Amino acid sequence: MGVAFAQLGAFADHNSRVLKTLFVGIACGFVGYHMLAPALYNSFFSTIGSPLNGIQWMTALAGGILAAVITYKIAGKFAGAQSKRVIEIDETARMLSSKEAIDVSKVKGLTGYYLWFLHSITKGITGNLVILVIAGAITYATITLFSQNAKGVEFFVDEEPDIALLFISARGNLSGKDIRDLSIDVENQVLKVRGIDNIVMTVTAPGGGGGGGVDPSQPQDLPADVVGSITIELANYSDRRRAVEIFAEIRERTANIPGIKIELRKLEGGPPTGKDVRLEVKSTNYEDMVAAITRVREKLDTMNDLQEVEDDRPLPGIDWQLTVDREEAGRYNASIPTVGAMIQLITNGTLIGTSNPDDSDDSIDIRVRLPEEQRALDRLSELRLRTANGQVPISNFIKMEAKQKVTSIKRRDGLYAMDIKANLLASLKAEGLTPDDKVKEIQTWIDEQEWKENIFLKFRGADEEQKESGEFLAKAGAAALFLMFIILVTQYNSFYQTFLTLSTVILAVIGVLIGMMLTGQKFSIIMTGTGVIALAGIVVNNAIVLIDTYNRLREEGASVHDAVLKTSAQRMRPIMLTTVTTIMGLVPMALSINLNFFAQTITVGSITAIWWVQLSTAIISGLAFSTLLTLILIPVMLTLPTNIVNLFSRKRVAVSQTEEIAVEDDEAAIAASNVTQMPKKKKAPIKKSARSKTSKSSPDEMLEAAE
Repeated sequence: MGVAFAQLGAFADHNSRVLKTLFVGIACGFVGYHMLAPALYNSFFSTIGSPLNGIQWMTALAGGILAAVITYKIAGKFAGAQSKRVIEIDETARMLSSKEAIDVSKVKGLTGYYLWFLHSITKGITGNLVILVIAGAITYATITLFSQNAKGVEFFVDEEPDIALLFISARGNLSGKDIRDLSIDVENQVLKVRGIDNIVMTVTAPGGGGGGGVDPSQPQDLPADVVGSITIELANYSDRRRAVEIFAEIRERTANIPGIKIELRKLEGGPPTGKDVRLEVKSTNYEDMVAAITRVREKLDTMNDLQEVEDDRPLPGIDWQLTVDREEAGRYNASIPTVGAMIQLITNGTLIGTSNPDDSDDSIDIRVRLPEEQRALDRLSELRLRTANGQVPISNFIKMEAKQKVTSIKRRDGLYAMDIKANLLASLKAEGLTPDDKVKEIQTWIDEQEWKENIFLKFRGADEEQKESGEFLAKAGAAALFLMFIILVTQYNSFYQTFLTLSTVILAVIGVLIGMMLTGQKFSIIMTGTGVIALAGIVVNNAIVLIDTYNRLREEGASVHDAVLKTSAQRMRPIMLTTVTTIMGLVPMALSINLNFFAQTITVGSITAIWWVQLSTAIISGLAFSTLLTLILIPVMLTLPTNIVNLFSRKRVAVSQTEEIAVEDDEAAIAASNVTQMPKKKKAPIKKSARSKTSKSSPDEMLEAAE
């Protein structure tokens, strides 16, 4: 198998010009058949009755042959020009791969300019410090500008919907017919709005949502007083307005329908989080909880940037509570069960027996109650109970009070719990206001207030999911960096080189921030965060390639400076090619461009394409910025320790030389002073010896000769 692949590779190398021609010709023929031919047919040939199939084959054949001829000619010219540069390229490659010192002036082209720049900043400690200061300044300036001009944080992408839900809320003792008529009025107004393809209306009984438990089959945060819902299917995104404009027109058309309130929601494409702001209030006391949530509701009602505010307090209604004074009833010899039976006469009736009809398997209750005109609460005071003491007015020992009607009670973690929810105005969200900004504003107000000790407030919904996802991504990123650290330390056997490799992740994050500022995007916890985690595994490859090549050249005997320059020259092209190809592959995703060759369509800004814009932008900006700085910072940091050692070595050599000169001067001064202080004697002739002619005299011999 290996031999076959080798032979195939050799054949492709010897016939690259022909293969290029065939590939371009086939590709152009395919494009002409599927895209160019239909356009020509619709513009010219459809009017003269020519068959589409024939036009397609003719266009494909002509386009393929023309492209093949042009490609063959151009490839020939490039092959001729390339053969003339073989000798020059071979000399440069030999110099970069051999053990001889590199001569930057002999390297031509972009690589030559790159090596000249690296040589100037890596040959001394001054260039290293300048690059480090510039990198630090860029990092500080980016973080500062991003903190001042950030567009906010969001949990998931705010995508364009294709399905929306409209909830109709109404209160009062409404019959089924009343609910149906109100819902039809809303439906008629919705049908008049342009951009809607289809609607489905559902009518429910009053009090069908909200309040207590969670129904998985129902949308999250369903209003408690909803009486009807309409599922709206919007038209194709390319044939309609934005959903924000359609929703605004629906609200305007239904605003004048009396007795109802509508709420519009788009169908969430990401994780379901409910309304934009969701605050949970918990307490050990039910009344204290209701008082606290009433206080919060009054505050939210004063905020003009919120809409569709609701809470889980019971709907307006009355329950009559009857309290029996047992002590007083005992004085009249009144039986408590008898009192209950008397009360049932004006409500549901007193059960006196059951009936079993022949045509039914179920028994039927037989109840007795007062006539309809007498079934009223004010008749309760007129009822008289027969006792052993005679007939006694039931009002003598019964107290009747009106209480707030409570349909359900919700408890979480053993505490009473209620939620208050609201949405941001669509117009303000379009201007850049995020739920996270509003949550911070409300949290600031909560911190300034005084609450009872048994009141606990916590933001849930999107804010809770956002924090949990952020913590998860942070832990996942830390775990990924730790695993990479262990692997790199094992392979490099150097903490310093491991630190250099992982520092590219920081550069990638800075690049992501720059990309977000340039494009004006929000930081999405899900999409942008995932892009940052993905970058951690991509950008370290460039540093690994550089450092691994540097270590190999050092083992072969190259000096630090030469090894850095040769490494950079050898690996610049592979690093740039991999970076550029990755970025170009993500550009259509970042621009929301979808090319469908089979359907012969080009879609820009589709609903699903919007999901991936933040992810692709994060990878593109982080990878581009990190690659550019990696090609400069890694060589600088590799030469930094050597330049520091050389700096201190030169200082030590200079100090030692200075000390040696000083010692020699001191010895000469001492010798001169000794000569001056000695008494004068008669000079004796000095006999020259053969030794004095052939060698220099020592200081002691010179001193004796002087004496």
